[in-house]
Amino acid sequence: MKLSKVLIVTDMLKDFIFQNGALFCGPTAEAIVPFIKERIQAYTKAGNLIIFLVDNHDEDDLEFNRFPKHSVKNTEGAEIVPELLSAVAGGTFIIVPKRRYSGFYNTNLGEAIARIDVSDGDKSAEVTGVCTSICIMDTVGGFANRDWSIVVPEAGVADFDQDNHTAALARMKNLYGAEIVE
Repeated sequence: MKLSKVLIVTDMLKDFIFQNGALFCGPTAEAIVPFIKERIQAYTKAGNLIIFLVDNHDEDDLEFNRFPKHSVKNTEGAEIVPELLSAVAGGTFIIVPKRRYSGFYNTNLGEAIARIDVSDGDKSAEVTGVCTSICIMDTVGGFANRDWSIVVPEAGVADFDQDNHTAALARMKNLYGAEIVE
């Protein structure tokens, strides 16, 4: 099967999305789940690649100096929201663990996107998930640095802080050339 596009689903994990999660991103994060589920189903139906970027920290990760302990390897909080994982059934997907904000930093994301057929010159990624001003923005920057076209649907991203969310969308559009769609 020819894979021609990729949907990136970032940190849609129990610790970020569920109210009892260690780093709950709030009601705006809960609200994007149905939209992302629809996007997963559309990408699956079209035979395109879905990549789940997932925080996957060690117990003593230094990131916990800045944020509460979250998404520790092999814990329930580090699990993908079941509704989204079940939506990809029968599709082509990859799970890429990460320990830092950018999905490209010390991960195999570069190798994963190499599976996409870009022979027509179209390198296109749609990036969804949480948090807009942290992992989404840093990952979008990584795609921009690799000369990919990037789409960020506003209905598919969320943040702890609405001001940071809005600023991140503007930065991704103005600096990285991402297409921000409603």
